Amino acid sequence: MADAGNSEEANTTTETATGPEAAAFDYDVAIVGGGPTGCSAGVFTGRYGLDTVVFDRGRSSLQRCAYLENYLGFPGGIDIEAFYGLIHDHVEEAGCDLVSDLVEAVEPAGDDAAATATAAGPGFAVTTQSGETVTARRVVAAARYGGDFLEPLGDDEMFVTYEYDGETRTKFDRDYADIEGRTAIDGLYVAAPVSEVNVQAIMSAGQGARVGRSVITDHRLEQGYPEDLARHWDWIRPESELADEEAARDNWRERFDSRVPDDCDLSEERLHELREADVERQREMYVSEETVETRAERGHERLADHLGLDADSGPASDSASDAE
Repeated sequence: MADAGNSEEANTTTETATGPEAAAFDYDVAIVGGGPTGCSAGVFTGRYGLDTVVFDRGRSSLQRCAYLENYLGFPGGIDIEAFYGLIHDHVEEAGCDLVSDLVEAVEPAGDDAAATATAAGPGFAVTTQSGETVTARRVVAAARYGGDFLEPLGDDEMFVTYEYDGETRTKFDRDYADIEGRTAIDGLYVAAPVSEVNVQAIMSAGQGARVGRSVITDHRLEQGYPEDLARHWDWIRPESELADEEAARDNWRERFDSRVPDDCDLSEERLHELREADVERQREMYVSEETVETRAERGHERLADHLGLDADSGPASDSASDAE
């Protein structure tokens, strides 16, 4: 499992996680929207090892908020600028590229990409306001206001008409995707806008995480994991729980085998590869007490940096000078 504490490790994991996708597309995942929804999705896909880009035009709906007071973990609230700095730093630490540009169009990948993408799926071309185009196997729409950039995909079901002031208008259908973000278009996910979910920042982040996990699940299905084994959990556990590491590995192998359906048509060789990759990911979830302490210290330092504090002595020197 790629670990946000080591973005270099995350990039290494990508080479083995993506298989044919890596050669076919610029990115495994392109996320349109750099607010809480898109960044949350990116943290999950990036940490897993999927090569991810997050496009942020710098005008997320949360920036209309004066001050954020109901996001769990900030008992005194947090100003919007600091919050954005933190979530953007997090996606980059998870191994994602963060691009400050507005996405104008998402469309099916062109002939050049299609020629190399047979094994990886159809894919998309993502074009920005600056004229840059990248390709991605999967796209996550995470921009709360509208989905005009998806119009080139040509699915009329995305949009609904309504009457306003005597005129007939069109808007993105917030019920177009299912609760896990999947749509009728292979590889397209919608984390925002969706009905009832994106009305609070913390709810938006939760939906982004849900959709990020859907992307990982579908990637694992594409890699050949049986359905019962495709879902992935991203958590860190204490190494002390592994009283006997070899016994734990054998148990994980047995658990994997018990969830492979009888009608699975994968070769024994491929099943062995998937089993060992799964066991290794589970092993990487367990870290030593020393590693926990190191990461905790680093986490406090990173947070202090964003808030203009000294992690050891409280407020930064300019604040201390003011107090004098």
